[in-house]
Amino acid sequence: MRKNTRPFVKREEEALHRINDKIFASEIRLVFEGEEPQVMSLSKAIAMAEEQELDLVEISPNANPPVCKIMDYKKFLYNQKRKQKELKAKQSKVVVKEIRFGPNTDDHDFNFKLAHAKKFLEEGSKVKAYVFFRGRTIVFKDRGEILLLKFAQELAEVGVVEQLPKLEGKKMILMINSKKK
Repeated sequence: MRKNTRPFVKREEEALHRINDKIFASEIRLVFEGEEPQVMSLSKAIAMAEEQELDLVEISPNANPPVCKIMDYKKFLYNQKRKQKELKAKQSKVVVKEIRFGPNTDDHDFNFKLAHAKKFLEEGSKVKAYVFFRGRTIVFKDRGEILLLKFAQELAEVGVVEQLPKLEGKKMILMINSKKK
C-alpha cells in the first residue's frame, strides 16, 4: 500500500466578502438600517459587531473608506443562495420540437403530424416543421412550401408563425411559436 506523501490541506471556502478580522482598512464607513453611515475605526466596529453577536461584513471594498455592515453573514449567504435558486426556477427553457415532412407527404401522415404539433404547441413548446428534399425531389420546392403553409394555417389557432418557409440547403424550414404563455 502506497502512502500519500502530500499533507491533508483543508480547502477553505473562498468568501465573497471580507468579514471581521479579514478586513484590512484602519477606518471604515459603517452602514446601519435606517440611519446615517458613520466613519469609525475598524476595532470599534468589530467590537460593536461582537457585542451584538453578529459579523462585520465589508460590502464595498473599493470605496474610500470601505463600506461595512453588521449582519449575520451565514444567514445573508443562505438568503442569497435561496434568491438565486428561486430566480433559476422561474426561468423557462424554450423547447423546440421538430416535425419532418417529405415533399410528397400524404393527407393521413399530414394529419397525424398536425395532431402532434398541436399537442406540442399547447404544452408551450416551439415547433420546427421542415420538408426534407432527398435526391431529385428538390425540384418539388413549391410542393414543400405549399405543404408548410397549409401546416401553418391549420395551426393558426394554437400557434403563431415565427419564420415563414425558407429553403436552407436540402430543408425548407418553418418555425411556429406557441400562443400560450
